[in-house]
Amino acid sequence: MLREAMYYTRMSRGVYHLLRAPGTADPEGTILAQLANRERHFLETVRRVIFADPEHPYHRMFQLAGCSYEDLKHGIERDGLESTLAALHRTGVCLSHDEFKCKKPIIRSGHAIPANHACFLNPLVSGSYEARSSGSRSAGTVTRHNLQNQLYRECYSHFLRKEFDLDNRALIGIMPILPSAWGLGNCLKAARGGRHIEKWFAVGGTLRDSGHYRAVTKAILILARLMGAKVPFPTYLKPDDFSQAAEWLAKKRQEGIFCWVNGVVSACVRVAADALDNRLDIRGTLFRVSGEALTEAKRRIMESAGAEVFPYYHIHELGPIGQACRQMREDNCVHIQRDAVAVISYRRMAPLSSVEVNSLLFTSLLPFAPRVLINVEMDDAGVIGPARCDCVYRKAGFVEQISEIHSFGKLTGHGITLVGGEVVRILEEILPQRFGGAPGDYQLVEADAGRRTDIILRVSPRSGAKPPDRIKEVFLDEVRKLYGGSLSYRQWKHSGAVNVVIGEPFTTTSGKILPLHLLGLGGGNPNAS
Repeated sequence: MLREAMYYTRMSRGVYHLLRAPGTADPEGTILAQLANRERHFLETVRRVIFADPEHPYHRMFQLAGCSYEDLKHGIERDGLESTLAALHRTGVCLSHDEFKCKKPIIRSGHAIPANHACFLNPLVSGSYEARSSGSRSAGTVTRHNLQNQLYRECYSHFLRKEFDLDNRALIGIMPILPSAWGLGNCLKAARGGRHIEKWFAVGGTLRDSGHYRAVTKAILILARLMGAKVPFPTYLKPDDFSQAAEWLAKKRQEGIFCWVNGVVSACVRVAADALDNRLDIRGTLFRVSGEALTEAKRRIMESAGAEVFPYYHIHELGPIGQACRQMREDNCVHIQRDAVAVISYRRMAPLSSVEVNSLLFTSLLPFAPRVLINVEMDDAGVIGPARCDCVYRKAGFVEQISEIHSFGKLTGHGITLVGGEVVRILEEILPQRFGGAPGDYQLVEADAGRRTDIILRVSPRSGAKPPDRIKEVFLDEVRKLYGGSLSYRQWKHSGAVNVVIGEPFTTTSGKILPLHLLGLGGGNPNAS
């Protein structure tokens, strides 16, 4: 309790400093200057943070790879940044997702490399605004966003406003409250940019399981209002009901005002679906979605309601990765924000599966980024290629894109990130102990149900486990115990996304039964028995 109180005290202090800071005078020029100097800034950061510190894990990796700073500099000058990063990956200068999360030791050339979470923080900056990921790790991942980094991120709004003509639209949020800082952060950014989010719809859980999060969210919003920021209090949606948001969008359209909606994919799909079911006219609405894969089935529902949908790719530990332009209308595709991050990929077998994927590797480039990371995996996959559109982003220099983005090692339905390994413990140990059966009798399937992502818990009949409602209750209670699990519990309970099916788990073509059957890796009908 004390630790959480200190965390939100620091967050409040960060909000205070942010609202006092002046905005960037030339946002477009600031981004373009960083884009033009991305390689120079990367080299300078690596020199000061990694090569100057013999105890740094990356220093040891470079040493074992036989790569000095001069070698790195020469390689980038000769071959470019991305080609040099690919060569470094082949020599072991990289981090798997589990290595980055310190759940697996870093071993290169037979040598163990000591590391902890603090090793990858950027010592050149100090954080004023703290946020934790919603992952399932026991300690979570804390990211301290220094003021310079926060002000820099606000510059992206300049391109967004130009590309989507946002000055003529009402801004709406369908975003979570704390402990996720996303909704709060978006409200503050909009207010500082001279606009404001007119309505914030949120899944708030019950007063019993989320009352303190509601209270802290309101307290920080009151602080922001006292400092002059025009931020809305959340409007809490009824369980498994997004019609209130759909009605609000339809009302604005009746008034001749079109809306720009920022939200998690599944939540935005439900708003569009409720508009269709209730014959509400939300044509002309633009949805900017993130948090999980935008599948074609989900895209079709939003477009059937007369809306347009554009993905935004963001990773908590790294920041903005990419944004779709108006011409990107398929394949879950975004422009890579090359000023802030370098992205390469390699073929690998996805964990807990028998499927090969193009695993994405990320390198931070901003000198004031919260972390200094080189070739780190986040268990996301996608296809990197040239952007062939004619838009604001490409003209500015964002000439590469990632398409077919999906996660292969994490559950990401409803914008929640639960790492597979933590969920597997529930499936292979806790549920068999409580209800009978053995590992392989319980399988979690993340499936695209069109209007939402369904989380199906398949239970083999041979386990003898029953009844389904009780299995579901125990499963959700165990999820809630994970770090970030309270947010998962709240979102999944609200949407009714979790269901138990008594039926044999899916098998791979080689006959394997895998504990996780994730959306990005395909699958059959999750309800088949």
